[in-house]
Amino acid sequence: MTPDSNNKHERRPWKNLVAKYQMSETSKSVWQFINTFIPFVACWYLMYLSLGVSYWLTLLIALPATGFIMRLFIIQHDCGHGSFFKSKRANDLCGMFCSVFNLTPYHYWKKTHAIHHAKVGNLQDRGIGDIYTMTVDEYLSRTKWGRFRYRFYRNPVILFLVIPIFLFTIIYRFPTYRYKELKPYYNGVYLTSAAIILLAAGLIWLVGLKAFLLIQVPITFISSSTGMWMFYVQHQFEDTYWNGGEGWDFTDAAMQGSSYYKLPKILQWFTGNIGFHHIHHLSPKIPNYKLEKCYKENPEFQNVATLTLLSSLRSMFLNLWDEKHKKLISFYNLKKTMRQATFIT
Repeated sequence: MTPDSNNKHERRPWKNLVAKYQMSETSKSVWQFINTFIPFVACWYLMYLSLGVSYWLTLLIALPATGFIMRLFIIQHDCGHGSFFKSKRANDLCGMFCSVFNLTPYHYWKKTHAIHHAKVGNLQDRGIGDIYTMTVDEYLSRTKWGRFRYRFYRNPVILFLVIPIFLFTIIYRFPTYRYKELKPYYNGVYLTSAAIILLAAGLIWLVGLKAFLLIQVPITFISSSTGMWMFYVQHQFEDTYWNGGEGWDFTDAAMQGSSYYKLPKILQWFTGNIGFHHIHHLSPKIPNYKLEKCYKENPEFQNVATLTLLSSLRSMFLNLWDEKHKKLISFYNLKKTMRQATFIT
């Protein structure tokens, strides 16, 4: 179901709606950490044991291991928003711990992700924490080389298979954004990288380099690609929201610019309810385990763009924002439109 972009959502003040869901519950948070981290460690160990049986079995076990890593990332994500525990210190300690296993510098990512929340869907302020998206006019104004680079970047193979592995293993090892507000977090990037190296060195010492690579590479590859897809599809769909300048609105950006990704229950569990992304963007202070309840109890949050696994696949070919029709379109759509315009002329 796609909301009518010309029709404002009828809302009771949404801040009143979400208020009762914003308080974390320590027992639930601790239990979620336990039922995520311990099974991940168990899966990693089982993968090691399975190497002596069949590598196909190892790869099979890598699937739930990947699911637990993604769930661990959601915990880190909640900690970054200050929603997982009541205490800021507890959130930061838990987030930093998770960041070593997720290969993501906690404080640096926390800041860039906060910028993403503050500016998502704003045409005049794109860049940090987003999948870069050009408008049709911007694309057409580029040179042939500029268009080729953008098409190369937006190619599904590059965007979902190549870039993610480089992002998590190499790019996140160094500060890449050169903004003054991020400079205080540069040291945290290096400390996270050092902790990751120490953890990897310890595991290599225990199981050997070959076994470590055979176990960790598929986990990292699958989880990074899946994570990139999840982040992409939650904002990149046909009737998403983009606006600029004074026309940009925070509530509309959250409700119309973030999808409800309706996943099978098992995938919803592994992804920590992040599919209720429109609610998360309205109120990042809601812990992930209360997002579904907030959705079900408030009809105001149910009339939004809803994607399923099948319908979401089309989104990977939507590459350009058509400002005239207020839609994301594909390169093919643009080419077809231009041909029709030429024929009419």
